[in-house]
Amino acid sequence: MGEASVKTLETRTDVSSPLVTEQETRPGSRGTLLARLRMPRRPRIWFEVLLIAISYWTYSLIRNAVPEQKTAALANADWIWRTEHMLGIAVEHSVNHAVNSVTWLIVGMNYYYATLHFVVTIGVLVWIYRFHPGRYAATRFVLFATTGVALLGYFFYPLAPPRLMNGQHFVDTVLVHHTWGSMASGNLKHMSNQYAAMPSMHIGWSLWCGLTLFAVASAPWARILGLLYPAATLVVIVSTANHFWLDAAGGMLCLAFGYTVSGLWYGSLPHRLPRRPRATDPHPVTAALVSRFRR
Repeated sequence: MGEASVKTLETRTDVSSPLVTEQETRPGSRGTLLARLRMPRRPRIWFEVLLIAISYWTYSLIRNAVPEQKTAALANADWIWRTEHMLGIAVEHSVNHAVNSVTWLIVGMNYYYATLHFVVTIGVLVWIYRFHPGRYAATRFVLFATTGVALLGYFFYPLAPPRLMNGQHFVDTVLVHHTWGSMASGNLKHMSNQYAAMPSMHIGWSLWCGLTLFAVASAPWARILGLLYPAATLVVIVSTANHFWLDAAGGMLCLAFGYTVSGLWYGSLPHRLPRRPRATDPHPVTAALVSRFRR
C-alpha cells in the first residue's frame, strides 16, 4: 500500500490516476492514441494561448448569438423571483439597495464585476501552467467543460437579470454611478446578450479559481484567499443586481459537471494528478497541427 502512492499532495498519484499500461503502449495497440491523449504532459505555451483565445472568442460569439428572447427571459425572471420568495432567500432587492447607498463600495463592486472575472481566471491558469504543469490540462478541461455546458443554459433558459425586471425597482448600479462594469448596460448593451443570466459564469469561474487554489496551493493565505474569492463574487453579483442567488446555484452545477467530465477523462481530479508530467513528447493534437502547418 505504501508504494502505491506518495503521501504528499504535490506528487501524489493515486491508484485511480490514469496510468499507461504495457498493453496500451505496445506498438499497434488500439489503446495507444487514447492513452496518449489522456496522459498529462508539459503544455506548449503557444498552443495554450491560441486555444484559450479561440475558445473564449467562440464562447462569446455563441453566447451573444443566442436569440434575446425578452418575453421569455422576463417571465423566467418573475418565476425565479417567486421561487426565491417561497424558499425565503429573496433578499437581492434589499442587498442591492443597501450596498448602492455606499457609493465607494458599489463603485468598487462595479469594477470588480467588470475586471476580476477575467484577470483572476487567467492568473490562475498561468499559475497552474507555470508551477503545476502536470495538472494544467485537467484543470483547464474543467474550465472549458463548465463554460461549454453554460452555453446550453443561455440557449434553453433565457433569463433577465434583476436590474432588467419590470416593476421590481432594482438599481442598475453601472448606469446610476456612471461606471463601466457591464457589457449589458449603457452603450455596450447592444454588443452582449442581456438575457443570459442563468447560469452565472462569474460564480462558475470564480469557484473554479477558488477550488483550484485551495486544493493545490501550499501557502495557507493562498488557500484562504481561494475560498474568499467566490464568496466575495457572490456578494458582488447580487449587490450589482446582475444575478439572482439561483443563478449562482446554476453556475455551481455547471462547475460540478466540469469536474465530473474531467475526472472521467483523466481518471482523477486535477489536484490528484502528478505535479510534474511524465510525458514530454508533444500532445497528439499539437503534433497533428504542427505537421499540417509544415506541409
